[in-house]
Amino acid sequence: MKILIPVDEKNKNANIANIFKNKTWAIVTLESGKVQNVDFIDDWTVGDEYIECAVVKSKTDHIWPFFEASIPVLEAPTQENIEEIMEAFIFKELYEVTM
Repeated sequence: MKILIPVDEKNKNANIANIFKNKTWAIVTLESGKVQNVDFIDDWTVGDEYIECAVVKSKTDHIWPFFEASIPVLEAPTQENIEEIMEAFIFKELYEVTM
C-alpha cells in the first residue's frame, strides 16, 4: 500500500506539513503492517506511483485534487511525523475526510 503525506523535508523523520507549506511529498510503502520504504517526490501528480491513500494535517487543507483523483483522504490532526502517522494509520486512529 502506498500512502502520500505532505512533509516539510526529505527525511524519514520529517514532519507533516500543510499542503501549501510542504516542501516535498513522502510516499510511504506499507506492507504487512510495517513500513517498508519511504520515498520523496516533488509533485505527487507526476509519475506512475499508484497512491492508495493521502494523509493530511487538516481537513481544511487543499484536498480536492485527491478527491478528483479518487484517492481517499485521512486527517492526522495530532500526529507530527511520519512514524507517528503510520502508527496511527495501522491502528486506525486517523480521521476519514469526506466531501
